[in-house]
Amino acid sequence: MDSFRFYKNDTQNPNSKTLYGVKGMHLFVSLVFFLLLMAVSFPGVAQKKVKLKQADQLRGGRDGDERFDRLIGNVILTQNQTTIYCDSAYFFKKRNFVEAFGRVKILEGDSVTITGRKLEYDGNTKKAKLRSNVVFTKLATATLYTDFLDFDRNTNVANYFNNGRLVDSINILTSSKGYYNVSSNLASFKRNVHVKNPDYTMTADSLQYNSRSKIIYFVTPTTVVDKDSSTFVYENGFYETTSKQSDLKLGSAETPEYKLDAENYKLDDIRKKYLFRKNVVMTYKKENLVIYGQSADYFKSKGIAKVYDHAYLAKVTENNDTLFISADTLVSIDSPDPAKKRLLAYHNVKIYKSDMQGLADSLEYRSLDSTIYFYKDPILWSQDNQMTADSISMLIKNNTIDRIYMVANSFVVSQDTLINFNQVKGRKMTTFFKNKKIDHVVVDGNGESLYFAMDEKTNKAMGMNKIICSSITIRFKEGKVNNMSFYVRPEASFIPPHELKIEDTKLKGFEWRAKEKPKREDVVKTPVVSSTSPSSERKRL
Repeated sequence: MDSFRFYKNDTQNPNSKTLYGVKGMHLFVSLVFFLLLMAVSFPGVAQKKVKLKQADQLRGGRDGDERFDRLIGNVILTQNQTTIYCDSAYFFKKRNFVEAFGRVKILEGDSVTITGRKLEYDGNTKKAKLRSNVVFTKLATATLYTDFLDFDRNTNVANYFNNGRLVDSINILTSSKGYYNVSSNLASFKRNVHVKNPDYTMTADSLQYNSRSKIIYFVTPTTVVDKDSSTFVYENGFYETTSKQSDLKLGSAETPEYKLDAENYKLDDIRKKYLFRKNVVMTYKKENLVIYGQSADYFKSKGIAKVYDHAYLAKVTENNDTLFISADTLVSIDSPDPAKKRLLAYHNVKIYKSDMQGLADSLEYRSLDSTIYFYKDPILWSQDNQMTADSISMLIKNNTIDRIYMVANSFVVSQDTLINFNQVKGRKMTTFFKNKKIDHVVVDGNGESLYFAMDEKTNKAMGMNKIICSSITIRFKEGKVNNMSFYVRPEASFIPPHELKIEDTKLKGFEWRAKEKPKREDVVKTPVVSSTSPSSERKRL
């Protein structure tokens, strides 16, 4: 025990020697315990320095006033959970710094492996710079290829510049520069970003990708080209590459046939179902046709798109005049077979054009024959003429109305300046247009006509002509009846004004519905205003 004692001569107290020895023993034990505690509590302190584990040759050298070790052959260095392998290295112990060359490899724990041709590693800051043929691998997640990589062991973030390529089981992502967080598996790509997938390619200025969840995050406008050449532009949101589902904000989709814009997207590529919400705009390029709405559902495998919620369409016709049609629901049916292509509108159909208005329960537009079919109580107005029938069809030629076919219970009514109603009815009627105005009407079968004759000088009614025949041709001038021809045994009678009775002035089935004629604002729906979206500023026709 004497070897642990601290001696001090004290002539006044001979026993003090033993007393000081006991105190010294307590102090030494406390110091040893404190150092052991520090070593256990802060194991990194003991491992702060980079250590040489192995080298075939070790040579000393100097760089100015700084000494270094020249390591050659099968070099292995360690620091904490990091192991560095290389063919040769300069090891600056004082600076805790390594320059490694040849077949450089870093093992970061059991999940990260980095290889390259050159390494600079600072053991104090725990930052590594690798150059030339760098391969950064996160076990079972992704591999990054580049020639310029910096890796910060403190933050677990690797960043590359001067081009890089991230590869996993699904996607290949390249960009000019980028960052990869080992802890979160989140990669950020900057400048000239390109994504290659068996089903699509993407290009963008920036985007993010989680290599574990396989989710792509859109942070700048991103163009996606599908394998069938369909093009989509996404502004923000995400896309799950494994489940092929997404929730996107702002963007557009484009195929050779159409372009679609919306503020919110939900895509399901497995089921081929795509949902678009808020300020939806679908443009059909070849048809000069645009469909608007607040909701759209697209079923890609069936080629069916359904637009609803304030839905209407706009078709540009001759002289930049526009035909507007609104309905509760608009449905587009696409097909490789032109005969199967359809545009359907059903329930509460309203039509507006500068020289044509109309109502129907439903309609169908066939692109093959450029014909619009109106169903269930259809009615059309052209200038001052009201046209009704059990069914009506309208032929579009050279982007303008060429003719209108009315079948079963056809009825045309117009009102003159004296508020009299000129009327023509028949089994079938065909209305022919010229220069955007009615040119003539042909009545085929069971023709009946009531026409009020007027004195052009006094502007007073001279009486009413009533004619029954098989066929009638009515010719118009400036939208007004000019003359009429009657065929096959016409029966005509003229009734002077004083002999006219109210019941004589209306043919059976007469109904004047001018109050129902829709205005432009009844058909063209007001878009939803969004203060954060550029699509709120989208110009409407």
